[in-house]
Amino acid sequence: MEHSPPSRGPTHLLYLHGFRSSPQSTKARRVHDWLRMHRPDVLWWCPQLPPSPREAMARVEDGIGGWPKSTMAVIGSSLGGFYATVVMRRHGCPGVLLNPAVDPARDLAAHVGEQTAFHDPEDRFLFRPEFVDELRALSPPMASAGPQALAVIATGDEVLDWREMAAAHADATLRIVDGSDHALSDFDDHLPHLLRFLHLCD
Repeated sequence: MEHSPPSRGPTHLLYLHGFRSSPQSTKARRVHDWLRMHRPDVLWWCPQLPPSPREAMARVEDGIGGWPKSTMAVIGSSLGGFYATVVMRRHGCPGVLLNPAVDPARDLAAHVGEQTAFHDPEDRFLFRPEFVDELRALSPPMASAGPQALAVIATGDEVLDWREMAAAHADATLRIVDGSDHALSDFDDHLPHLLRFLHLCD
């Protein structure tokens, strides 16, 4: 991919990881590695999100409070895709949704209790019943990020229903992936599309 002039695309990029995930997410690290090599002018932030959705969004809003809303973008995966949808609806910025959760209050109600982090099984946290209500309060189910979004959706997602994701984001640019999985293990195949959508490269 060609190196794009610094004036192209976002100046600030936010990445929001999924449930039980972290900034060590393979997808997050791949995007960050590409930016460091090709677009070091772009400010990157991938925060560790607390299990409380209310606290997670407060941390995000505090972190992006000084960002220029006209030149920021967001990428979110799974539950992070739901959070990214909230950010995009609030701030009108473009973004990319990777197998985004569309009704996490419903989906995560079954996961109340002690959980372990994917990237560090020794890291345990409690997903409390009130967190389901916090998710419900953030955004209505099936809310769309709108036409400023690219939604990458795998038909082989073993966690979320790809048809529901596609229906929720029908007004976005859809990239329906035949097969793959929830983690988008073939993420390198989709990275160029993501970068071009955000005008980070030609």
